[in-house]
Amino acid sequence: MVSALPACGRSGAGGSEEQKVFLDYTQEELDRAYDQSEWASNAEEMVELYATESEAVRAELEYETVSYGPTADETLDIFPTARQNAPIHVFIHGGAWRALTKEDSSFPAPVFVDAGAHFVALNFSVIPDVRLPEMAEQVRRAIAWLHENARSFDGDPDQIYVSGHSSGGHLAGVLLTTDWEEYGMPDTAIKGGLCASGLFDLRPVLLSSRGSYVKIDEAEEDALSPIRHIERIRCPVIVGYGEEESPEFRRQSRDFASALEENGHLFESFDLPRTNHFEVIMTMAGKDGELARAALDQMRLVV
Repeated sequence: MVSALPACGRSGAGGSEEQKVFLDYTQEELDRAYDQSEWASNAEEMVELYATESEAVRAELEYETVSYGPTADETLDIFPTARQNAPIHVFIHGGAWRALTKEDSSFPAPVFVDAGAHFVALNFSVIPDVRLPEMAEQVRRAIAWLHENARSFDGDPDQIYVSGHSSGGHLAGVLLTTDWEEYGMPDTAIKGGLCASGLFDLRPVLLSSRGSYVKIDEAEEDALSPIRHIERIRCPVIVGYGEEESPEFRRQSRDFASALEENGHLFESFDLPRTNHFEVIMTMAGKDGELARAALDQMRLVV
């Protein structure tokens, strides 16, 4: 894990001193490294594509919306497969912890349903309606609900897999490092994970401009930084990121993949060429996409 270095000066234009706030980044540089829109000219177009592709999938495929927790936001969409006692793949959307919903998250469903897995698009509250620790508790409640109720939709509670993109990749990492015995479940409740373009150490995130809305204390920062609890992971994990992502998102994914490899739980790692942050997750939406193939291989399914 990489930790912040003490602040120090360096010569800037005209001999002025610029303060490094993390590694070799000034504040302006770190803010830019955590703003993916600075690195992808098609960011808005891609986010719109998530929504339109998801709408088309919901018009085509059967699905059921159920409530998994006490608040209105705690719902999920189950896209069932015809296979009996099928594995369950849960997708956690991104949006910088403050945007998007399950309605933007249906687009990968056909690949999984056709291959013989139930696909679950997860909804949860986002900032500022809740703080990040409660958001993490909501997605944990969703996994607990699926484990308890899998048989009701012909799913296998012993075959739950999770994936997430961007801030959802972070939340997937939180799920992978959760002590599930505290929730009355086996510590092997999750059988595999896929973290796409995620964030796994929150220290530099909080030092960036994102710290203006991700307001957590040091204990919460530690608890919600998956790379600091790598020893809790009990299943194989896929890590994917794009060649054209910001340097910090790339570093975070590389560090997480290296830590997983060291503890024997790296399933596969992808550095996707000519792919930006918003394009990465679309490789889960087609049967020939790198992340789709890896996820199905992890579940021992073939298209």
